[in-house]
Amino acid sequence: MALNYIWAAFILVAFAVALAKYLFLGDGLIFGQLVESVFKNSENGFTISLYMTGVLTFWMGILKVGEKGGAVGLLAKAVEPLLAKIFPELPKGHPAYGHIVMNVAANMLNLDNAATPMGLKAMKELQESNPDKETATNAQIMFLVLNTSGLTIIPVSIMTLRAAQGAANPTDIFLPILLATFFSTLVGLLAVAAYQRINLLDRVVLAYLGLGTAFVGGIFLYFSRLAPDELASASSTLGNFLILAIIAGFVLMALLRRVPVYEAFIEGAKDGFKTAVGIIPYLLAILVAVGLFRESGAMGWLVEAFRWTFAALGLDTSFVEALPTAFMKPLSGSGARGMVAELMAATGPDSFASKVACTIQGSTDTTFYILAVYFGSVGVRKTRHALPAGLLADLAGIVAAIIISYFFFF
Repeated sequence: MALNYIWAAFILVAFAVALAKYLFLGDGLIFGQLVESVFKNSENGFTISLYMTGVLTFWMGILKVGEKGGAVGLLAKAVEPLLAKIFPELPKGHPAYGHIVMNVAANMLNLDNAATPMGLKAMKELQESNPDKETATNAQIMFLVLNTSGLTIIPVSIMTLRAAQGAANPTDIFLPILLATFFSTLVGLLAVAAYQRINLLDRVVLAYLGLGTAFVGGIFLYFSRLAPDELASASSTLGNFLILAIIAGFVLMALLRRVPVYEAFIEGAKDGFKTAVGIIPYLLAILVAVGLFRESGAMGWLVEAFRWTFAALGLDTSFVEALPTAFMKPLSGSGARGMVAELMAATGPDSFASKVACTIQGSTDTTFYILAVYFGSVGVRKTRHALPAGLLADLAGIVAAIIISYFFFF
């Protein structure tokens, strides 16, 4: 619902600003510029969506190979001891575990549109154990917050957007997103655990958190020792290696289990194609609206207001143009994606602001949308502490994304 008003506001404010420029400044050219922006961004939206269709189709196919080959099941077994501790209400072997892991796996690959149907299945299974059907259970809230924190290992859709916009190195945001999303997920977990009085000092939980923290700390330590000109290259090399390793690992494991990998891939790819086609109207709509808002000059005024505020605090303001993406992200994933694409088109895919926006886009998920869709699908009306915990995770991810982007790109 919020996105309806935001989308309408972008268009109406753009028209009002253009009308004011014409009436008070005599700038009649502004109307032609706005109309040209509509056509340009409509074409850009379709082009980007077409590019994303191929990549999303491919990764949905690979995810299906991983599912049928047992890689996803192996992941489920690997994290089940942790899930048992942070979902203490769920009995061992609960049917929701499998779909929770599938949802997490899709989010790790940044396939947010593919993650949604898996998340809905998990939510319905969790609802089966809910004694009060209108009130969210602790397990449902933990699942939702971990979902909105958006733990991402391979930011497929972001890298696709960067490639579609002609970025020199589309994978250079791989490690920054991995690091930022770790902090958002950690803060989300801590927030829910505090609300629900879950003992995170348990040795099993500490072991998992310790391994994750050691991994992230090791990455920071290694890359902090590199020269600036080596950092981007090393980050990209590691990112590309891990992407190929996951693809090869999924395929190899499926072959060893005698799974017809080609047929499995095609099955998943068909679902991916349907999902990708469904994205086109949403991306196009937000691109046109944000393009009008920017072309009218209203976006520039908004950005300058934030720039002045941060400059008054003595802070560097190079990241400010990425803030509209940060504000949109909790409301709409497609809206934020559109704002990232529009910013890259306006400032270049390799500008610092564009890289910050890409890192923000990959660091968290869409809190309001996920809460509305997931809870709405099972009739839950009382969400308890899900929203504040989710927004706290969003804030942590956004702040971490900005700081980490300065480390890698500034």
